[in-house]
Amino acid sequence: MENFASLMHGFGVALSTYHVALMMVGVLLGILVGVLPGLGAPNGVSLLLPLTFTMDPVAAIILLTSMYWGALFGGSTTSILFNIPGEPSSVATTFDGYPMARQGQATQALTLAFLSAGFGALVGVILITILSSWVAKFALRFSSPEYFAVYFLAFASFIGLGAASPFKTIVSMGLGFAFAAVGMDTVSGGLRLTYGFNELLSGISFLIAVIGLFGIGELIMTMEEGLRFDGIKARVKARDVFKTIGMLPRYWLTLLRSSAIGCWMGITPGGPTAASFMSYGIAKRLSRRKEAFGNGAPEGVVAPETADHAAGSSAILPMLALGVPGSATAAVMMGGLMIWGLNPGPMLFIERPDFVWGLIASMYLGNIVAVLIVLATIPLFASILRIPFAIIGPVIVIVCFIGAYTVAGRPFDLWLALSFGVAGYLFKKLDYPIAPLVLAMVLGDKAEDAFRQSMIMSRGSLSIFWSNGLVATLMVLGLALALGPLLSGTVGKLVRPKPTSAAV
Repeated sequence: MENFASLMHGFGVALSTYHVALMMVGVLLGILVGVLPGLGAPNGVSLLLPLTFTMDPVAAIILLTSMYWGALFGGSTTSILFNIPGEPSSVATTFDGYPMARQGQATQALTLAFLSAGFGALVGVILITILSSWVAKFALRFSSPEYFAVYFLAFASFIGLGAASPFKTIVSMGLGFAFAAVGMDTVSGGLRLTYGFNELLSGISFLIAVIGLFGIGELIMTMEEGLRFDGIKARVKARDVFKTIGMLPRYWLTLLRSSAIGCWMGITPGGPTAASFMSYGIAKRLSRRKEAFGNGAPEGVVAPETADHAAGSSAILPMLALGVPGSATAAVMMGGLMIWGLNPGPMLFIERPDFVWGLIASMYLGNIVAVLIVLATIPLFASILRIPFAIIGPVIVIVCFIGAYTVAGRPFDLWLALSFGVAGYLFKKLDYPIAPLVLAMVLGDKAEDAFRQSMIMSRGSLSIFWSNGLVATLMVLGLALALGPLLSGTVGKLVRPKPTSAAV
């Protein structure tokens, strides 16, 4: 009841004409940032942050969080329409969102994505409201071993729940770890895998890899199919949007399960990207129509979008309560809090309740505003599909290279994007999964740092990963997922009857 009363006070702070206008501006800016590959929510919030220094902290954080919601929605839009994730966490949406668009179901895919995202974000904010004090105490138990265990669980889920061969999954993941290791070692300061190229000293940007693997790689595949620039025809009607809204309740189990996964990965350091991948893998594993995934299954859009936004909203809680950001965007926002003279942590709830609960209330309102705006713009975005691919193709190439160049302003990144485009094409031709590589690039550095810090704490003993019930449970789940395919294959060979001589 105390939290409810505080929330009502927060609505009194957030429900002003000025703040609602900031929400709308932030959402529109966020959609623009999310649509442009190479920017994304962290970069967009970073660019907008200097403009907020003279603003009131409550107004500033409302503007930034609204931009965050818009960027996530914008990333989903390009994932579905062009197979180019505007956000790292939107990669999993391409697996079924883009095939749906190619089948003439762009309106359905976009509507499902936006409504699922809104549902996931709403669940995340409700969790923050109800369980804020309990979650803060629980997250205090996390140290390096627990961090590594969460990352290990995310990696293992791809091996155990993925549709591809476990061997191919491990190879793809290993390449992702190698790419993540390029550059300067964050612990020793030594150089790794740079091969004398000064441009690799800062490592390989994940955004450049994604632009190449998905954007350019898909274009190469399209060209190989006979240069048939026929475009994708899509008729968009308002009634299609309302029809899709009526379909959403049939995926209630996927919505609830993905929301739980997203909230867990948002509060822990897994993050939205790992949450979307894990939710997609579990949805595919538990579906009665596994063969539909990858070919335009609606659940393949609902699952990652719900988990993505649930994780994104939940990540705000550890940032506010503990000063531990659960995502890259939350880290940027935490820097803004410090610049505004606010210290994230438990005392923030006591010293500035107007700020904390005004922010939480604005997350409810901002999410509603974002869903309404993106639903209203579905015809605008889907109408892009009517343009012939002979025109859209070169435009996508230009946008990809502009996005790659804007990451760091280096011509060398253009060659990297092209190289990853060729790699994406080869992966698809050889039937190797790209998602494990992407996940390893995102979380590889964090997992390595957590592992090495754990080894320093335990003086080289792996027993630290079994030192308490929490980390041991996470490790057991991860090992079960990783070894599941191997054990099931071994058991299958043992119980499979040998062919008799007559059968031979």
